[in-house]
Amino acid sequence: EVQLVESGGGLVQAGGSLRLSCAASGFTFDDWAIGWFRQAPGKEREGLADISPSDGITYYADSVKGRFTISRDNAKKTVYLQMNSLKPEDTAVYYCHAHFHPNAWGQGTQVTVST
Repeated sequence: EVQLVESGGGLVQAGGSLRLSCAASGFTFDDWAIGWFRQAPGKEREGLADISPSDGITYYADSVKGRFTISRDNAKKTVYLQMNSLKPEDTAVYYCHAHFHPNAWGQGTQVTVST
């Protein structure tokens, strides 16, 4: 069974940092790109960052470029999202997604950034 489990969300003041984790199981983790997305209330899901399976090539949306860093540890089957300089507009539920299947999503973790 494919599982993606996000953790690390919480409440943080503007300017603060959080590190999200996405622990994967049930598929060949090393073979697939993984992405982080978020969805704020009343808004569409937004793609934030992607990382390739083995050579670590990354992609960032303009909204997070320079503030967020995606990384992966294939031995631990985990992808991370380091989020710095957080802003209130970063408040959302954050999800990870394995690109091998359109339904391979985690349950999400809430990030709330206060002013």
